[in-house]
Amino acid sequence: MSLDGLIQWDQQATLWINSLHSPASDQFWLLMSDVRIWFPAYFLIMLFIVWHMGWKKGLAWTVALILTIVLCDRTSAELKYVFERLRPCYNTWMIENGLHWPYGHAGGFFGFFSSHASNVFGFASLLSWAMKWYGKPKTAKILGISVFVWATLVSVSRIMMAAHFLGDVLVGAVFGLLAGTAVAFLTRWVITKARL
Repeated sequence: MSLDGLIQWDQQATLWINSLHSPASDQFWLLMSDVRIWFPAYFLIMLFIVWHMGWKKGLAWTVALILTIVLCDRTSAELKYVFERLRPCYNTWMIENGLHWPYGHAGGFFGFFSSHASNVFGFASLLSWAMKWYGKPKTAKILGISVFVWATLVSVSRIMMAAHFLGDVLVGAVFGLLAGTAVAFLTRWVITKARL
């Protein structure tokens, strides 16, 4: 498939997903997209990790979670100005072809790749590895499934809010998964070497 064909497919797929809305779902997607409401959840999960793993391992994984989010967020923010791909809500063709933009705001002009998707999938990936290695199996499974469902909903919300194309979200999710995994293995190596 050519680059033009891929872009057209991405536009059509984004329009289709974005069209699956209602007034009630707009409120839900807005809530999922609002990063401010997730800060308390991040904090509680970090407290849980420290309580569950002990303060040394817990502190190491808490620092790793923060580093993962910073890595994902800063990388995606910088690359937006490298690729300069307009968000769907600022793309004339998308607007003319029925894009639903419920609240009229979406951040900066450029959207490739999604910071929301990279941040939440980085967080979910690292947390899943940490719990797999150092958590109780049942707790690890429940928490792992929960954070990936949450990460998926947050990522889809960006399409529903007309802030990102599907491709922006997919690339962000993959980057987050890779970054979270890389930081997780590095953290495990540090914990082993330091005998925490």
